[in-house]
Amino acid sequence: MTQPTDTLEAMNGTTRPRPLLDHSLAELDALFAGFGEPRYRARQAARWALKRGVTDFEAMSDIPAALRARLATEFTLSAPPVLATTAADDGATTKVLLDLGGGAAVEAVRMAYDPDEPLALGRVTVCVSTQVGCAMGCVFCATGQQGFTRNLSASEIVAQVLHFTRQGRVNNVVFMGMGEPLANTSATLAAIRWLVDADGLDMRARGITVSTVGLRAGIRRLADEGLQVGLTISLHAPDDALRRRLIPTAGGTTIDELVAAAREYIERRGRRVTFAYALLDGVNDSEEQARRLASRIRGIQAHVNLIPYNPTAGAGLRRPSPQRVRAFHEALLAEGINATVRMERGVDIAAACGQLRTDFATRADALTLA
Repeated sequence: MTQPTDTLEAMNGTTRPRPLLDHSLAELDALFAGFGEPRYRARQAARWALKRGVTDFEAMSDIPAALRARLATEFTLSAPPVLATTAADDGATTKVLLDLGGGAAVEAVRMAYDPDEPLALGRVTVCVSTQVGCAMGCVFCATGQQGFTRNLSASEIVAQVLHFTRQGRVNNVVFMGMGEPLANTSATLAAIRWLVDADGLDMRARGITVSTVGLRAGIRRLADEGLQVGLTISLHAPDDALRRRLIPTAGGTTIDELVAAAREYIERRGRRVTFAYALLDGVNDSEEQARRLASRIRGIQAHVNLIPYNPTAGAGLRRPSPQRVRAFHEALLAEGINATVRMERGVDIAAACGQLRTDFATRADALTLA
């Protein structure tokens, strides 16, 4: 039988350095106390790693040299290498593919605007991934077509934000990249804690949004955390039958149950909930479907974010015409539903989740076969 790597390392008297940011601040406090160090050293290290984005413990000049050497032996702050980068919109949109090792790679996107708040000037938003691939199987999503590989750790999620904060200011983070955040709830919440902690990146909780296909247990756990983060729930259909066709894994949850979960989140956290709705030509974009959607969500503090389909390879679906998008939007407004159409940016750089990873893998396969 093959021995686990950690077991073999222990038998050989070696220890692989652990990512420092996979530990919470409370855990680091305890670890540093175990080293015989004052607890404030943990906060110093966290500030160096997050606020200053250092990747080398030797750079932590206000930490004693002996402790820096020990940290370098036991922990790592290494940044994931960049496999590919694309840019669009005169540099306002940048997408990177980060190498996590072992053949795993994830995408992160920086947008010098807020795609869901067209009038919000001066915002710099980073969209992060929480899984390699995704098990939700949404038929219109490039990541959903890749299948699921593994969850990301908290440090791997935070590393995506740090990649961009090392280059400049970031004030919004949206968990809307590859994967389902609430299928990886513990790491997602741990990453959010580092983003909002005063000794971490010290971001506003209200500048963070978690997007879910609708995992009710995860929504309840997010509400229990006491964080004032935004919540986006993917609906994409006005009825359960169509939603099950578009999201094959949604069979056990009804739209009414998701609306009830949204209502509970609003009551617990005092935050408006957003319903995401990807518009697919001839599938879910008729004015009648807009009116049926309105009837399902009317009466709660919610907003509908309409997302014209961003074509992905092999999906067999089409983007609606601007006229159909406008008619659907106006039908919702006429029914008293607060709705906006997401800003269209980055289409020419494979901006849809999973496209850059798919394109990179395709090119690599072609080179291997050549």
